[in-house]
Amino acid sequence: MTITYEWRGDFDNAALNALHAEGFNHGAPEVDWPARVHRHSLGWVCARHDGDLVGFVNVAWDGGVHAFVLDTVVATDYRRSGIGAELVAEAARQARTAQCEWLHVDFEDDLRSFYFDACGFRPTSAGLIAL
Repeated sequence: MTITYEWRGDFDNAALNALHAEGFNHGAPEVDWPARVHRHSLGWVCARHDGDLVGFVNVAWDGGVHAFVLDTVVATDYRRSGIGAELVAEAARQARTAQCEWLHVDFEDDLRSFYFDACGFRPTSAGLIAL
């Protein structure tokens, strides 16, 4: 199986909404992803198999040295094959190229192994306010 990865690649909005719904176990939202990522993101990475969108990660940023991994998602049938880790690795490479110094992520406990072991993040102290 050949998976291709593209930084700031074009994607079909309906396909990304469906992938996000599958990955995060919710109904298909009506998010305008192109508007969102073009307004708030340093970039994003699309993973494709035979032209189909099978993975995605968004890289938001502060316009300076901090970038943030958001919405890492891989289609169910493609999980546990390294696609998620490669999405994050490409995000890190591109953030480094953009002269970011830090790549942040937050996640639920069941993803600790993925982000720490597969992707190389390290634990930090952080805070959060639910709004």
